[in-house]
Amino acid sequence: MTDKKWFWAGAAAVGASVLVAHRSRRTWAGWRGKVVLITGGSRGLGLALAKEFSRAGCVVVICARRADELERARLEIELGGGDAFAVPCDVSDQAQVQEMIRETYERFGSLDVLVNNAGIIQVGPIETMGVEDIEQAMNTNFWGMVYTSMAALPRMLDRRHGQIVNITSIGGKVSVPHMLPYTCAKFAAVGFSEGLRAEAAGKGVKVTTVVPGLMRTGSFLNAFFKGDREAESRWFSLGASLPGPSISASRAARAIVAAARRGDAEVILSWPAKLLARFHALFPALSAAQFSWINEQILPAAKNLGAEAARGSDVRRSDPSRLLDALTAMGRSAANRLNQV
Repeated sequence: MTDKKWFWAGAAAVGASVLVAHRSRRTWAGWRGKVVLITGGSRGLGLALAKEFSRAGCVVVICARRADELERARLEIELGGGDAFAVPCDVSDQAQVQEMIRETYERFGSLDVLVNNAGIIQVGPIETMGVEDIEQAMNTNFWGMVYTSMAALPRMLDRRHGQIVNITSIGGKVSVPHMLPYTCAKFAAVGFSEGLRAEAAGKGVKVTTVVPGLMRTGSFLNAFFKGDREAESRWFSLGASLPGPSISASRAARAIVAAARRGDAEVILSWPAKLLARFHALFPALSAAQFSWINEQILPAAKNLGAEAARGSDVRRSDPSRLLDALTAMGRSAANRLNQV
C-alpha cells in the first residue's frame, strides 16, 4: 500500500472512531436526568445496576422489602455522587407496586426506564420442594415483573416513550436441576419479556430481556437451601464465586446498561451462559441427558425431607470450612461490596 493510501486509510479510521465516540456521548447525554426504577435495588446486581445508571447521570429509584437495606444502598449511591430515592416495596404485592409507581410519577413526573431485577433463589432437589416453593418463586420472580410492568406501561404507551429491562436468567432458557421453582419462574419471565417487546415495540416502548449466567454478587448468602443444605450451599456458592463460571457484578451491570442504551432485544451475559443456551437449543435431548447425569452423579442426594429452608448465610455459619472460604473469597468480597451481609 502506498503512503497516500495509508494516509487515507488512517484518516478514515480516525474519522470513524470520532463519529462513534460522538454518537456514544450524545446517547449518554440523552440519558442524563432520566428516571430509572430498579426493583431489588438494595443489594446484589440491583445495587450494581443502580450505581451504573447513576454514573450515567440518571436519577435512580430503588425498591426492596427491607427499609434498612434500602437506606444503606441509597446512602452509598449518594456518597458516590448519585441521586437516589428509596421506596420500600414487596413486588409480589400488586397494591404495593401500584403505590410505588404512583409515588415515582408524583415525585419525578416521569418514569423513563423500569428495571425488573427483584428475585429470590431456592436450591434443593425436587423431593424437598412443595407447591408453595414454586408459588413463592412465581410470586416474586414472575408476578413481581408483571405487576411493575403493567403498572408502568400505560403511561409509557401514552407518551410513546419508555424502556423496560427484564433481568431473567440462563435458568429461563435451560432448566437446571435442584433449582426447579426458580427456573419455572424464569421461563415464564422470559416469555413475558419477549412477548411484551413484540407488542410494545411499535408503540414507542422498548423491552430488553437480560439473560445472566452465574454472577459474583454474593447472592448465595441470601439464597434458600433445602435438603442437604450444607452440600447444596457448597456447589451453588462455588459456581457463583469462581471466576471461570461466573462474571463480576460490575461487568454484568455495565453490559446490561449498555444493552439498555442500545435497546437490544436480548443480551446473554457470560460465555458459559451463551454456550449453554445455544447447545440446549440445538441439542435439547442431549442437554437433558447431561443434566440428568449431573443430577444423579454430582449433585447432593435428597435428605431432610420436610425440613424448612435455610438462608445461605445461616448455612455457612453452621458449615465452616477454610477451603470453601478460600474458594468463595471472590463471592464473599462481592457480598460485602453489594450489601448482601
